[in-house]
Amino acid sequence: MGLRLEGLFPLALGRAQLTLDPLDLALLMQAVLALRGEATGNPEHGCAWTGDINGVWQVHRLPAFAAITQAVQQQAWAYLIALGFDPQRIALHIQRAWPVVSEPGQVVGRHHHPNAHLSALVYLNGDGSGRSGCLRLFPQRQVNELVPGLAVGHGGPIAGDAAAVAAWTAPWLDIAPQAGLLLLFPASTDHAVTVNDDPDDIRLSLAFDLALSAPLAAPDQAPPEYLAPHPDQWTALPRP
Repeated sequence: MGLRLEGLFPLALGRAQLTLDPLDLALLMQAVLALRGEATGNPEHGCAWTGDINGVWQVHRLPAFAAITQAVQQQAWAYLIALGFDPQRIALHIQRAWPVVSEPGQVVGRHHHPNAHLSALVYLNGDGSGRSGCLRLFPQRQVNELVPGLAVGHGGPIAGDAAAVAAWTAPWLDIAPQAGLLLLFPASTDHAVTVNDDPDDIRLSLAFDLALSAPLAAPDQAPPEYLAPHPDQWTALPRP
């Protein structure tokens, strides 16, 4: 009997191709560019413009983005249910949502979102080629390389072009932007955006930070252990 490898503890990446009217997409792109205004990028040289650090972090509350926010809401619940969550026992919140505008030559560096539990991304344009930059997801740890660093180190013994690399020791996964593509993944996942190599295209997307909490508890109830109580039941403490 031959040896068989089993994939354990997979990272759940959710994908949904939204059916968006081209006119609606055009209006969303116009709204994003209007929110960016005269800016061309973030303060760090070569970094795409991201609304979350430029005062544009609540687009989910703007009427122009209501329909796309509802689509994110529906797909986020579908993602959680697919993972085994009971929707009656959790509450789901959008903490913030912001546009990302990547000009030619711009990137977004590797990072994750420790404030959130679930990340969502919707592309407003893109043809699936990846020329305008890809979302790059990184594994939290390369356990299958056995010796730390072999999967990405120079001159290592792992054959970079082997089919097994993609299945077991890939250093990252790239996802090309496609208009209407919605992605969901755990917010603790390190991710980046590769360089926009299309001199004639600006990549536009919307990012969402979502958080889970317990549902609003009745006076005679207590939220489950390890799940934060509903934010409406928190108490803000005054500054000293």
